[in-house]
Amino acid sequence: MDASIFTIQPNAAEPIYRQLLGQLGRMIAGGQLAPGERLPSVREVAGHHAINPMTVSRAYGLAESEGLLERRRGVGMVVATQAAPAAGDQARMALLEPAARELVRQARELELPIESVLKRITSLWEG
Repeated sequence: MDASIFTIQPNAAEPIYRQLLGQLGRMIAGGQLAPGERLPSVREVAGHHAINPMTVSRAYGLAESEGLLERRRGVGMVVATQAAPAAGDQARMALLEPAARELVRQARELELPIESVLKRITSLWEG
């Protein structure tokens, strides 16, 4: 597995370790990471994204404590065997709820019409 599976936004308000943790959760829920699948090492992720290895280690540690990942001797971190994709669209949509609420809040503060916001989202989705 390549370290480029993660997308890091250094200037985002959300801390980098939280970005990694959220992406892991969504990739597992979406079925992109299967139980038992090996993750890139802390060094690989840190080197690829030019971030502190402790940041990656923190994200992996939290994911492990949440039951998403497990350590395997000689292999490294893998997706936990009990971690399974979220069943159905509703369960996966629930993972987007916080981000969707934040988008709506910001769009209202900017007094943007819903049509413009939806058009932009559609453009981003297709692009």
